[in-house]
Amino acid sequence: MGFMTPNTELEGAVALVTGASSGIGEAAALALAERGAAVAIAARRADRLEDLAKRIGDVGGAATAIEADVSQAEQAQAAVERTVGELGRLDVLVNNAGVMLLGPAVGAPLEEWRRMVEVNISGVLYCAHAAIPHLLRAAEDSPRRVADMVNVSSVAGRVVRSGSGVYNLTKHGVGAFSESLRQEVAGRHLRVSLVEPGATDTELRSHNRPEIQESINRRFGGIQRLEAADIADAIVYIVTRPWRVAINELLVRPTEQEG
Repeated sequence: MGFMTPNTELEGAVALVTGASSGIGEAAALALAERGAAVAIAARRADRLEDLAKRIGDVGGAATAIEADVSQAEQAQAAVERTVGELGRLDVLVNNAGVMLLGPAVGAPLEEWRRMVEVNISGVLYCAHAAIPHLLRAAEDSPRRVADMVNVSSVAGRVVRSGSGVYNLTKHGVGAFSESLRQEVAGRHLRVSLVEPGATDTELRSHNRPEIQESINRRFGGIQRLEAADIADAIVYIVTRPWRVAINELLVRPTEQEG
């Protein structure tokens, strides 16, 4: 994604994007920087973060690379605190870090279940817990009159399928937490939004066992998948609405995806 006509909708705002070393997180960080936000980018792969930060900096954007595993509470908190410490505030949190490890529940490696719960649920909760006080503060003093938490879920947070049980569990959980928090903080101008991508061309499926990757490819091989930039565009749409407009939930499927 390249930088096009200058757009300053988010000038003065600071965003933290987790899982920013590839895919949707990388694309979201670039898109938010395009619109004037200073961006903290967090993930485990420091080399990729440094490359992304340089790409943002080369075109006049501001980026801080933060090596962090958000499934560890102290690292998630440190990422939020470093964002505020170095960039001055926190207006937007994009909880994007996640893993998708599919396959039958019978005989499944327990480690895969544990990893999904740690990243997809605990990681979201740890980042949210650390960020909420800063987001509420930003909502009070921001010229935008609002702050945003965008939690990246999945179609799997709506549609349950055989072979996706624990992934479904984690994404339904993200949806439930997001809606409850939304109701709690709506009156304080903190918007909590849920983005649910359908089949998207990212690294997510490559983390699966070979036989599971083959199954995924058979299911979606005949359709044109979304690109990470498509979901980044949805995230930017959410956070650039006027303060009075909250996009609570956004389901984005490829045109050809039926379910």
